[in-house]
Amino acid sequence: MSSRPASNDNTEPTTGFASLDLDPRLLAVLTALGYEEPTPIQRAAIPPLLAGRDVLAQAATGTGKTAAFALPLLHRLRIDAPPRERTTALVLVPTRELAMQVAEAVYRYGKAIGAVTVPIYGGASMESQIRSLKRGVDVIIATPGRALDHIRRKTVHLAGIRTVVLDEADEMLDMGFAEDLEAILAATPTEKQ
Repeated sequence: MSSRPASNDNTEPTTGFASLDLDPRLLAVLTALGYEEPTPIQRAAIPPLLAGRDVLAQAATGTGKTAAFALPLLHRLRIDAPPRERTTALVLVPTRELAMQVAEAVYRYGKAIGAVTVPIYGGASMESQIRSLKRGVDVIIATPGRALDHIRRKTVHLAGIRTVVLDEADEMLDMGFAEDLEAILAATPTEKQ
């Protein structure tokens, strides 16, 4: 005898990433990338993030943290908004290397939905970053110093921000970015995830 209750429908329960109710285009990308099952951090973080709740998460390197925050923010983008209102997500990271790494991952995940991502960090051409920002961008991945540079120059528009991610927040605080982070967060809308 089965311990499972009898059911009149013959549908199988949804498993894997499909069980997380992500945009079907994101699910197709994950399948193409060979992702089969969410990692524990993804399974724990994605549902509350999709619901608009704030999440504080800690997990070891290599456990899928980037996908855990990137997939929900991509799911919630407003890609049809005008360029100055299009930026709805800001991801702050401690180093340019991490900015490039996260930007590449978010680009791969969001390509199928037309998401435009730009990394902004010191040591790269400010003019090139400004041109990218003027064209309209959905997700900005930035180091705190360069984000503040753009905020002060008014070359980044944060009025439409709905999601802010502090990736490796502990490292940013250890590096002395507390005041920069406070200034950046103060430039974003009060109501945000």
